[in-house]
Amino acid sequence: MGLATYRAGKVFILYDAARLCDAEGAVAPEPSLFDPEGWRARGRVTGEAPGRGASLFLDPRAGREWVLRPYRRGGLIARLSARRYLWTGLERTRAFRELRLTADLHQRGLPVPTPVAAAVTRHGLTYEAALITERIPGARALASRLETDKADDDLLRRVGTTIRRFHDAGLDHVDLNARNLLVDEHGAVWLIDLDRCRLRPRGSWQAANLARLERSLVKFGAADAMASIRRGYGSG
Repeated sequence: MGLATYRAGKVFILYDAARLCDAEGAVAPEPSLFDPEGWRARGRVTGEAPGRGASLFLDPRAGREWVLRPYRRGGLIARLSARRYLWTGLERTRAFRELRLTADLHQRGLPVPTPVAAAVTRHGLTYEAALITERIPGARALASRLETDKADDDLLRRVGTTIRRFHDAGLDHVDLNARNLLVDEHGAVWLIDLDRCRLRPRGSWQAANLARLERSLVKFGAADAMASIRRGYGSG
């Protein structure tokens, strides 16, 4: 997998040409790929994921689905601007950093979504961004399984083992929660949403990741699940 950069006016696109294709062949890395209304107008939006920014599931007619996720701010700062971020250089934009990190982890064989493309639109001192990855077939959030009592001890141990794999690779996932852990139709565990995440030497951040996940489980009324996750983590 090799990433390339394309520019169209004030839009910068980082993409993997091998993934950026449809049933007819290669697709140009155009800004229109990141336009939700354009996809809707063509009747190729197949669904929508919950959460800030409303990620869309897309049908590029290539035997698979994509996920288009716009970057959106949360908290008090969103009142000033929900879409704009401070420009400090192209390679420092959240979208470019996330796509490159996802590509790195994907190449290492870790269970992350296959990266497709990222777009950054510069507006002087600020920018907007969006990311496209391949959708994981049949995947559901761990949170959903917990809410429907479909997360047994074996699955929770696999969650812990998977997190340990990422930690051993040095990934500090700053928003490790039950919605960013997916379980596919075969029971495999995946990690998504690598925004602001980074690779680091071992340190206290591993414990902080697990503590954040535990707080998330409490919100879903599944605090007891953490014991099984920690057992899986310890055996990883």
